Amino acid sequence: MTAAGRKAFARKQGAHLRPGVTKGESEMTPQDMRRKGSWAVRFYGRAKLPPLVDARGRPTRLALSAHAWGEPVPKTVAAARRIAAEGERLLARYRRIKEGA
Repeated sequence: MTAAGRKAFARKQGAHLRPGVTKGESEMTPQDMRRKGSWAVRFYGRAKLPPLVDARGRPTRLALSAHAWGEPVPKTVAAARRIAAEGERLLARYRRIKEGA
């Protein structure tokens, strides 16, 4: 969601939505790793994925959400699964950091 969209949502709902994490892995804090990892697994790690492209070949809103998180827009299930696998790696790295702390 854009900054303007988040602001409008906050006005209407009173919620505080944060933008997607677009930093590189080396720049991420543990909280960033947890957020991006859980997003990736939640969106693209489902057993049965909704369509990633519509009947005209355009990316769906589900696929376009990857762009807001700094990932390439997936056009195939395999591309979506790669994003989910990266999310699993981020979550594993987050857990290792938390255990060491």
